[in-house]
Amino acid sequence: MFGLKRQRKAARAAGEAAATPSPSLPAASAGLPNPEQLLQRLEWTVVRRLDGLLQGDYRTLFRGFGLDLAELREYQPQDDVRYIDWNVTARLQTPYVREFQEDREVAGWFLLDLSGSLDFGSQAVRKRGMSAGFVGVLARLLTRNGNRIGAVLYSADGMQTIPARSGRRHVLHVLDSMLKSKAATAQRQTDLQELLVQAQSAIKRRSVVFVVSDFISQPGWTKALAQLAQRHEVVAVRLYDPLELELPDLGMVMMQDSETGEQLFVDTHDPGFRKRFMEAAAKREADLREALSNAGVDCLELSTMDRLDAALLHFIRQRKRRGQLASGVNPLARRAGRQG
Repeated sequence: MFGLKRQRKAARAAGEAAATPSPSLPAASAGLPNPEQLLQRLEWTVVRRLDGLLQGDYRTLFRGFGLDLAELREYQPQDDVRYIDWNVTARLQTPYVREFQEDREVAGWFLLDLSGSLDFGSQAVRKRGMSAGFVGVLARLLTRNGNRIGAVLYSADGMQTIPARSGRRHVLHVLDSMLKSKAATAQRQTDLQELLVQAQSAIKRRSVVFVVSDFISQPGWTKALAQLAQRHEVVAVRLYDPLELELPDLGMVMMQDSETGEQLFVDTHDPGFRKRFMEAAAKREADLREALSNAGVDCLELSTMDRLDAALLHFIRQRKRRGQLASGVNPLARRAGRQG
């Protein structure tokens, strides 16, 4: 993993020469604007577009954690037997089920890795810009519905905790803190375990937690992530750039570790070297997906070339389908029944 990081900065420098602007996120470019400009652009270009496309599906991502008993009704064949009220059923000699009303209020927390490796981006958008764009969109969707958001920032400034509050001004405060935070200093590699442990003590109530990172870190963070997922609903937002997965033929280039500053000359014209690079990247991808799966968290993968609205829409609808299948509902059969 250390070797992959070493090659990242040179790959970016080479990619920028032939880069074309990415359509994914106007605000999240290499030169980040101030928080007000960033949020205004996100509201006009992404949030409004999602409002027209999601049609309420975003609630799948923001489920509340409280349930209130709404009513009792007679059992129907498609009902979940776990909700049968056996006391009422015994008295009336007819199966009855409980219906619940979900409390939509939910707190959203963003665990933000702002280390040096997030400054990489082979085209117009860097990983740090995608991170700011994602936080702005999700925070705005949450706070517009009266929910609260908080954040824990991991950067060279140390660990910063922003308490959960609601409102547009609070979203601007979170974005401002992100944009002003310095990347991790040289000679210090990222340790996500510190961020996750800090979050466990900072987040008191059950919440939806977004871990926004490229997950380039010293080992040992997976246990802390699994512990966090036992108490909260955790979504890993993994940021990456396509050049981190495949190295082009650039000849002799100097590569620099974006976190430690160490430099190394390599011959990218060597096909054997490029093949070993791809194999190492593929192994890291497989190990990361396995670690997230074992921790029991969903993963949203955001490339620096992705459209943010399309990636979010796809992820939310995937979660909705998984939730339907987990509850025994076949969405394809339901759709066919409506058409019939």
